[in-house]
Amino acid sequence: MTEKLRTERALPPEAVVDSELAPITAMMSSRLMVLANLLRRGAMLRYKRLTGLSSVEFGLVASLGRRPPMSVVRLAEAVGMDKGQISRALAELVARKLVTKAANPRDNRETLVSLTKAGLAAHDAIVAGAQERNRRLLEQLAPGDLELLLGHIDRLTLTAAEMLAAERGLG
Repeated sequence: MTEKLRTERALPPEAVVDSELAPITAMMSSRLMVLANLLRRGAMLRYKRLTGLSSVEFGLVASLGRRPPMSVVRLAEAVGMDKGQISRALAELVARKLVTKAANPRDNRETLVSLTKAGLAAHDAIVAGAQERNRRLLEQLAPGDLELLLGHIDRLTLTAAEMLAAERGLG
């Protein structure tokens, strides 16, 4: 069996690039989005199983991490959502005793959130799961290949950020 056939059989159907599909699906950015989506979906299933957290809740717990209390506004920025979007998830995390809320002693108009002991345990389970998933994903790459891949990803990320800034400047 050829290497191409072995690779195609090992991939889930949505990851296989078919020459009959639109050319955009063969582009590197499309392939990276497929990979990122597969990784995200797998991670969400794992974290739901390990911690019972929804994707938004997982993002909040992961962002709070082992940090000092964070304002709700700063947390919303960290997860890329507005304050209103995360309020229901925060209420659920408070109800489940994974997060505490308190007024900022320096500015009582601001609410600070932090993980409880149970929240820290959920965070640690997320981190351990992420490390295992990362190890499993990368174990097939030789150290030199991994270093090369990460260097390419860093350069592509920088170029993509520059492209985004240029687009924002145009419109």
